[in-house]
Amino acid sequence: MNDFPKITHIIYDLDGLLLDTESIHAQVNQEVTSRYGKTFDKHIKCKITGRKSIDSARKIVELLELPITPENYLQQRNLLTYKRFPQAKPMPGAISLTQHLSQNKIPQAVATSSYREPFNLKTKNHQEWFQLFDYIVVGDDPNIQHGKPAPDIFLIAAQKLEVSPEKCLVFEDSLAGMEAALAARMSVVVVPDPDMDKNLFHSAHQILNSLTEFQPHLWQLPSFLST
Repeated sequence: MNDFPKITHIIYDLDGLLLDTESIHAQVNQEVTSRYGKTFDKHIKCKITGRKSIDSARKIVELLELPITPENYLQQRNLLTYKRFPQAKPMPGAISLTQHLSQNKIPQAVATSSYREPFNLKTKNHQEWFQLFDYIVVGDDPNIQHGKPAPDIFLIAAQKLEVSPEKCLVFEDSLAGMEAALAARMSVVVVPDPDMDKNLFHSAHQILNSLTEFQPHLWQLPSFLST
């Protein structure tokens, strides 16, 4: 047996969890930082994953001591990423899991640090899939006072789902996202990027290599056999 609580509602991160946008971000960050003779490596990647765009830009400029403002960095990065976002592919297991839970009437929401414009670009070619979700909370929602690792975005998602945080299970891939979910008093399953040290996620309720490993019945959710 396991010690997982009974879950009734699901909240997902977007980048690196539902859609493979992290590879796009990594390529573009390397392109921009190389203009200044710097290297964007996995150590810096680990420090910015899951954060709002401007917060990650500030961190990159600070850590690499770039001779530009975070706003300028973000402008350069957005010119490249926005062109590539529509190419983002679903992460392994993401569609099958969300479809399964939707078919079994489990309420689901997306809570992403992405602002509305990039979110629309990332999901442009996945419109039918994203209609499965009951609510989508984006990073520039006016009710969000603080980005991840603060719990604001997850608490707003729970409020929209009309459920107490304790009944929610969050799927995340980043440290900031995990910390935000825990601060919101929610359970959290982490699917870390392969570049991340899994030991950093010891506070998570469960750590998976892929969404394909998730077993809903462990959380008292409908098993895949029940569809």
